[in-house]
This record gives sequence, C-alpha cells and structure tokens, in this order.
Amino acid sequence: MKSYYEQRAPEYDDWYLGTGLFAGRERPGWHAELVRLQGLIAELPAVRTLDVACGTGFLTRHLHGDVTALDQSPTMCAITRARCPRVNVVNAEALPLPFADGAFDRVLTGHFYGHLGLAERERFVAEARRVASELVVVDTALRDDVEPEEWQERVLTDGSRHEVYKRFFTGECLAAELGGREVLFDGRWFVVVRA
Repeated sequence: MKSYYEQRAPEYDDWYLGTGLFAGRERPGWHAELVRLQGLIAELPAVRTLDVACGTGFLTRHLHGDVTALDQSPTMCAITRARCPRVNVVNAEALPLPFADGAFDRVLTGHFYGHLGLAERERFVAEARRVASELVVVDTALRDDVEPEEWQERVLTDGSRHEVYKRFFTGECLAAELGGREVLFDGRWFVVVRA
C-alpha cells in the first residue's frame, strides 16, 4: 500500500473534490458532508495536534494550534508542505510513531485507520494513546453498496491497478472499537469519532 499512496499523491485530492477518475461518480450529499467535515475539523480546539497519514494536507489545513503532519509518502509530504506552510511536516512511518510520550494533546487521522488490519489497529491506537490524550478518527461510512471489510482494486490515472484493504464504519461501531467515546459525525460518507 505504501507504493500505491506514493503513486496516488498527485491525484489524491480528486477523491475529495469529485474530479479526475471520480468526476463521473454519483455521490449524493457528498459535497455537503465534506463541507461539514471540514468545518468540524476547523472547530476542534487549537492544541498540539499530530495528523497521522496526513496525505496532501486536505484536512490538515483546517486544524488550528501547533500542528505536526506525518505521512510515509515523500510526495504527499511535499504537497502538504506547500499547502500548509505553518505545519511541521514529517516524512515517516506511523507504526511506531516517531515521537516522545505525551508530545501532543491530540492525534487526528483521516482515512488511515480503515486500512489497518487488527494487529495494526491495536498497535496504532496504543501508539496514539502513548503520544496524546485524545484521538480523533475520520474514516469512511458504511453504506449499502460496500461490505464492512473488503479488498478493493483501485485504478490510478496511469492505468496501474492496486489491491487495497479497506474497512467501513458506522459511528457507533467505530466508537465502540475505540473505547465507546464520542461520535462527532455519522454521515452517509464520513464518520468522525473522538476517543
């Protein structure tokens, strides 16, 4: 999956914006939910936040306070640096997190948790709790047209094909998995949970 996201970096925002390969997809209510998601991120209190698997900084740019963004893809990091000049961008793996215990007040991750297998999820949550007292997970909502857990074939604009593991969540399911905390958003397309 590492090479997939590095290769996908230049077209990653197409998924959010409904452009490129996503231009013809029917996604009723997508734009309204995306605006709401961005607003929710912007309303989080300004604290020391680590954005894990920040991608292109699409959500990172809405965070306030002292923000550090981490991604394993050098190209994603370069895009985030250009988009979010006030953010400290770190090119590194998420497991383990390369930070000291209690280095942050919050860990936020968007559309990363749903790609992790069971052992990786447990390790990530332990790492997030080690470096911060709060964890906010943004991921993809479970819908009728997807299974809760599946392997997907994803095609990039260059025609390359990649197998990607993906999980989908209801807000309640994700909250229970993270310790039964607060569901901040439970939409058709996105879920957000604070633990």
